[in-house]
Amino acid sequence: MIFVTIGGFRAFDRLVCQMDRIAGEVKDRVIMQIGFTDYEPTNCEWQRFMSRTEIEQACADARLIVSHAGTGSILTALEHNKPLVLVPRLKAFGEVFDDHQLEIAREMERLGITVVYDIANLQSALENPDIKPVQVKGATGLAARLKDYLDALEDPSTGDEE
Repeated sequence: MIFVTIGGFRAFDRLVCQMDRIAGEVKDRVIMQIGFTDYEPTNCEWQRFMSRTEIEQACADARLIVSHAGTGSILTALEHNKPLVLVPRLKAFGEVFDDHQLEIAREMERLGITVVYDIANLQSALENPDIKPVQVKGATGLAARLKDYLDALEDPSTGDEE
């Protein structure tokens, strides 16, 4: 299964549309979390929003994760030790206010994570038989600490104020 996540704050039509097209051509089951994207996929399963538990389960079940270059999504994929393909949101397409995801993606690429800068190359990246999980020293510890922090913010029983 291929799991696609775009985060929850902004639409990412460019990635969702391309992955929907690809989903109609690959044998893998594709599940997408599409957030505020207007386009509704027709070739795969999708949800606008998923709980953290649902995202964790989808990552655990996935053979491959495709994601925007958001730090939370990257950390979750690394925590699950899954092959990861990043498609950074770009300012040129109005997907973000600045190119911070491009900067993050370049750093992740330096560590060995696959990054697709031109959406037309996404399918060939997904079909690359050499794509493997990338071990980033300390990533699982950082992901666990971030997850604990986020869980505490959502759990009213902790008594913590935001």
